[in-house]
Amino acid sequence: MRRLVRPLLFTALATGCGLAFAAGADQAPTGRLPSWAVPQSYQIAFKVDPAQTDFSGTTTIKVKLAKASDHVWLDGASLTVSKVTVTDAAGKTHDAKYVEADSKAGVVRVDFGSTLPAGEITLKFEYTAPLNAQLQGLYKVTAKGQPYAMTQMEPISARYAFPSFDEPGFKTPFDISITLPEGDTAVANTQLVSEKPAGKGWKTVNFAPTLPLPTYLVAFAVGPWDITPTAEISPDAYRSKPLPLRGIAAAGEAHRMSHVISETPSIIHALENYYGFGYPWDKLDVLAAPDFAAGAMENAGLVTFRDWLLLLDKDSPARNVRGSFNVTAHELAHQWTGDTVTLAWWNDIWLNEAFATWMQQKVTEEVHPEYRADLDRVRGAQGAMGNDSLVSARKIRQPITGNGDIETAFDGITYQKGAAVIGMFENYVGDKTFQKGMRAYIQAHKFGNATADDLVNAIATAAGKGDAFKHAFKSFLDQSGVPYVQTKLEHRNGQTVLELKQSRYLPLGSHGDASRIWGVPVCVRYGTADGSKVACDMLDKATGSIVLAGASNPTWVMPNANAAGYYRFSLDKGELAALVKEVAKLSDAEQLAYADAIGASFQHGDLDAGQVLAALKPLTQSKTSQVFTAPLGRVSWIYHHVAKTDVQRARVADWVKAAYLPKLEALGYQRKAGESEDDALLRSTLAATLAFDYKLPAVRAALLQQGEAALKKKADGRLDLAAANPDLLGDALGVAVQTQGKSAVDALIAELPQTSDPALRNGILGGLASVEDPALAEQVRDFAISKPVKVGEMASLLRSGRDTEAQRDAMWSWFAGHYPQILKRTGSFAGGYLPMLAAGGGCSSAEAQRVQAFFKPRMNDAAGISRGLAQTTEAIELCAALQAKQEPASILR
Repeated sequence: MRRLVRPLLFTALATGCGLAFAAGADQAPTGRLPSWAVPQSYQIAFKVDPAQTDFSGTTTIKVKLAKASDHVWLDGASLTVSKVTVTDAAGKTHDAKYVEADSKAGVVRVDFGSTLPAGEITLKFEYTAPLNAQLQGLYKVTAKGQPYAMTQMEPISARYAFPSFDEPGFKTPFDISITLPEGDTAVANTQLVSEKPAGKGWKTVNFAPTLPLPTYLVAFAVGPWDITPTAEISPDAYRSKPLPLRGIAAAGEAHRMSHVISETPSIIHALENYYGFGYPWDKLDVLAAPDFAAGAMENAGLVTFRDWLLLLDKDSPARNVRGSFNVTAHELAHQWTGDTVTLAWWNDIWLNEAFATWMQQKVTEEVHPEYRADLDRVRGAQGAMGNDSLVSARKIRQPITGNGDIETAFDGITYQKGAAVIGMFENYVGDKTFQKGMRAYIQAHKFGNATADDLVNAIATAAGKGDAFKHAFKSFLDQSGVPYVQTKLEHRNGQTVLELKQSRYLPLGSHGDASRIWGVPVCVRYGTADGSKVACDMLDKATGSIVLAGASNPTWVMPNANAAGYYRFSLDKGELAALVKEVAKLSDAEQLAYADAIGASFQHGDLDAGQVLAALKPLTQSKTSQVFTAPLGRVSWIYHHVAKTDVQRARVADWVKAAYLPKLEALGYQRKAGESEDDALLRSTLAATLAFDYKLPAVRAALLQQGEAALKKKADGRLDLAAANPDLLGDALGVAVQTQGKSAVDALIAELPQTSDPALRNGILGGLASVEDPALAEQVRDFAISKPVKVGEMASLLRSGRDTEAQRDAMWSWFAGHYPQILKRTGSFAGGYLPMLAAGGGCSSAEAQRVQAFFKPRMNDAAGISRGLAQTTEAIELCAALQAKQEPASILR
């Protein structure tokens, strides 16, 4: 793995480095590349045969020097450069020298041999490199025994594919050409413009020049791809020509892309209508990747996805169908925020990811209101709050001190917290005003770069707001943590007043400083004689108050109206008791905020387990599945960490059984004609929870019946995986694994290499991940690092089985013994997750100490380990502190 911390001084290498190329005393970059050398355009040519282990390339970069220099700094990693030349402004070509300054960071220096004056120069590199094995740069994958090569450049992996100025602030046009075997197909960011024979079984294809792009958005793929017939997205007020649309998949799979092809036009039109700006690229391809590190990637004109998100049919799990739309909307939103307007540096990655998350939710609400994206926003924000409660949490605008800060920035803070903060200030200024600001921002920075200041200023201008608004917005960007708004009702001078006090939310056992101030747009719903009203104010000091005009006496308060605010709240006992009685009158989003407040009070040490169970009970009467299931996570923690005796565990299990089993029985275990996706998703959630967390016999028996049917061999010797409900396949196989033991595990391990369907593979992996027997768990872990398991699938087999200390100890011993193999399969996105993979779920000081002891000497093994270790350790310590605080007897009250 790479790291950004580079040597302070670069000295001449002794190996073949003549005096003409000796580097002087110039310091190597320790962060961003120097601004005095700026790329103007690229010509990148590749010769790629996916059946081979290496590829070759020629990269030509026009560079503008703002000052005289005898060298430039740029990026390159794992490239064997055989020749580099520099052509000066007078047109004279010289040999140059390519020298690695730091192979891990991927920074190199090109020495010219003499000082060149300011002006435009041309650098040309000839090189070879391996097809990457960690799903980054230009990497190799296999599907049904056939090899493919494709790219994943974000965040800093273009340097593995070609020498480059691998930073988002450098946007230039790219000319891409690829020489490939005659029988293969190549696709890239833009449309194909020519194809010609290259001799000896090769051909060369050329693509139209791109509009200005950063290196991380350059994309292409080579292999026996199957491509759908070109569809067209109709013109509209913002785009005058039809937009060509294609689906691309591994051989024989493109027919399964009809669903995403049919959904995509509505997404594009919704985005164009919002931004008042037409889709900017010359075509749109969506590609189902046979193996992929991320969920999807927004490459301009060639958007790549994990295959299960795009390869859909009537038997696809409901979660895949809904996930397909949401992820597609997210990636297409990036074509405006990220691709058209690009962050200037990685500290502003939220300008890409938070806005795409927020915009996806708006598009989903418009096109598929039944998906309840409004509730996804609330749940996403609450998930981010869990991480944001850590002292080691990132800021939305986290300063970049190394590659680890870049590669760990793709987390819930950037995506979900960022989207929630955007939504909160959109609610504060009004959606039409916010849209006006967003349109101005896109127009002002199209095909260029932008910073947080540019965005905040655009919204402030549209809203007619000044420095106070900007300060409030930036208070959420430039500091970590969750605001904690404590409330108290007062009656004075004939008015009902809600007193407010803010601090940083810190759970029990935290060593953080709670003294922190944000500019929080607080909106409160309160009871009136004829229903309820909402009052709002900006809380930008430690204390404040809101007058509740027309409040009933007594009244009740919900301190986060519409769950629009990114903050947690607490009520005193009297206010909580009053609100509990009114829960059913709250909106669905507000009921989710209420559930979070109960959980936050529990983690803060203000409520015991028995009080939590009582406070959450009203939510189980909701007809909305997201609200109905909101208590499950908190109740599961109580079951596993608080209940100590059989009687206490039985009490919690009875609570769950009474609340959820009747609904599952009404849904049944098979799909029903005409049922909603919500019902299918709810069935999956309830079946998994009741079968695995609480081991309810009736549920396990129903799933076992399906699992046994799926494990029966057909006439061709293959398992009959279609015999199970597709939505329950992984759970059914999981119960079978726990019941049948080794025979089921062996059958699934044998089946996976023969299975190409991504949904069926996910089902097999889910079944194997449910193993409980210690010896079989070891067998499954060993299988996870073997060739039949894709690199992108490995973690799905290693994350589970952590409910007990014995299970975590077994996982720890295995991880420590197989660390080199795991590290070898760890790509750029995953380095920061290694400590969590090893020790996640821990809940004791001993577990915190051992993960610290293991990783401290290994901090440089992969970028991001330092932050991952800090957060994993803190989470374990907080779990231990909360567990120590509990009174198990409270469950029986």
